[in-house]
Amino acid sequence: MTSSAFLPVHTLAADIAALRLSPVDLIDEYMSRIERLEPKLHAFVTFNAANAWLAAEAADKAIRSGHAVGPLHGVPVAIKDLVEIEGEVAMGGTAAWRHRRAPQTATLMRKLMAAGMINLGKTHTVEFAYGGWGTNQHLGTPWNPWDANTHRTPGGSSSGSGVAVAARMAPWAIGTDTGGSVRIPAGWNGVTGLKTTIGRISTFGVLPLSPTLDTPGPITRDIEDAALLPTVLQGSDPRDRRTIGVLDVDRW
Repeated sequence: MTSSAFLPVHTLAADIAALRLSPVDLIDEYMSRIERLEPKLHAFVTFNAANAWLAAEAADKAIRSGHAVGPLHGVPVAIKDLVEIEGEVAMGGTAAWRHRRAPQTATLMRKLMAAGMINLGKTHTVEFAYGGWGTNQHLGTPWNPWDANTHRTPGGSSSGSGVAVAARMAPWAIGTDTGGSVRIPAGWNGVTGLKTTIGRISTFGVLPLSPTLDTPGPITRDIEDAALLPTVLQGSDPRDRRTIGVLDVDRW
């Protein structure tokens, strides 16, 4: 039987909704893979095992009682460490900010939580997202999972997100792209990445590199999932003037 960790999100979501798969069992699989692979691959800055299990238990009960909040309720996601979550450490890839606590929660993170998705943890990035190789000399460089013997570069700046998805430590992940920072790690890790249209997804609460070029976007197993995640994230946000006039769309 194929492990659930190897399935794309659109399949996982259908199985969860049909009660063929429990969010708790799914989190167990991903956390088991993270605990086994992370010491070598170094994809995550932090991972939220205790909170993820609590969220999975709550999602399982809600879905089984007919109170699912949407078709992606109970689906895990990994978050690049440029995306702020109030009160949590947000380093932006720099050791100088090891103890920096985010003062706010990014709009895209609020949308993920409103859709019932479960945060697996924060993924590594190049320092201040400035670089395409994926290297970080202060916090460490994630290991491209396609070569177990040689430490090959993962691509950046969304290096940890690309590695986490490629190694099946997360079914999909949030990256950000200014000049290739989603597309490069997706390509180098053999997965799918999408640079979204500027203004389609709010960048409020996302640490900036170039405000006129930055776009949050998905790193996924396949193109269907890459098209799916922006439907949750897009929409007008009064805190990001570039999104004014962008409509929310029905999820699925």
